Amino acid sequence: MGAVVAGFVTIVSIIGLGVLLAHLGILDASAQQVLTRLTFYVAAPALMITVLGRTDISRLFSANLLASLSGVVLSATAYISLARLVWRRSVGDTVIGAFASCYVNAGNLGLPIAAYVLRDASQVVPTLITQLVFLQPLGLAVLDAISRSGEPVRSPMRRWLSRLGQPFGNPLLIGSLIGLFLSAFHLELPMPVRDPLTLVAGMAVPAMLLAYGISLRTGPLPGAGEPPGQIAAIAALKLVVQPLAAYLVARYVLGLESGELLAVTVVAALPAAQNVFMFAVRYGQGEVLARDAIFVTTVGSIPVLLLIAGLLG
Repeated sequence: MGAVVAGFVTIVSIIGLGVLLAHLGILDASAQQVLTRLTFYVAAPALMITVLGRTDISRLFSANLLASLSGVVLSATAYISLARLVWRRSVGDTVIGAFASCYVNAGNLGLPIAAYVLRDASQVVPTLITQLVFLQPLGLAVLDAISRSGEPVRSPMRRWLSRLGQPFGNPLLIGSLIGLFLSAFHLELPMPVRDPLTLVAGMAVPAMLLAYGISLRTGPLPGAGEPPGQIAAIAALKLVVQPLAAYLVARYVLGLESGELLAVTVVAALPAAQNVFMFAVRYGQGEVLARDAIFVTTVGSIPVLLLIAGLLG
């Protein structure tokens, strides 16, 4: 328990440093963009290569993944049912809301929490890969179809091939696949490659947390526009239903215990990913819904994660 709390204290301290630096004007929104791009394109992929390269690949795609998927499916299905049958949301809003209710912030917050709280950054990788390879393309395919409605059909096969190949242009996925390849074939990088890669990978976690802290100080707060009850429902699905479902399946169906059970539950309780807002802006669907849901789940995830750590840590 002490190690888990210490991990959260470390994370919150660096986020707080980012808030302070932004408040003092030392770093601003442009610095946040630089840190985010540096992490996304360089440091985080390097971290994935170094972490996964020395991880037993069979452990990544095991019962943990099945438990995590159960939470994703339950939360997304529940939101889609509510959005379409009760609230009568549009298809685009439903996709964005479904993303917000189950698409975890595995990159910006998941990696630091896995590294410092779970003591194993690889714990977040199965969820990260699942989102990048399956969940994201499926949702974006629907949004793409909506955005192209009324337009003349132009090379549908080429468009679908482009959509299927899109996840494999993601640097995090590329780094993960390289790391998995090294692990699967028991390969070791030569020292002139491994040592610089390890140094660059060391930037990933602090840079992510600093950028997140800056965004809390410089980013806009949620405003009016979405019914509070619907935002509360998304938060409940994301922070209560998803981790609870993952926990119940992990413990009582798959028989996971101690560290594995904690990892599955913590990853499922991560807040909605900031990517969801990017998708909303890109397709002009549910922008306010995404912004408010991300803010509420991010703030709400702090006591939830601490509670999970206290009960299972």
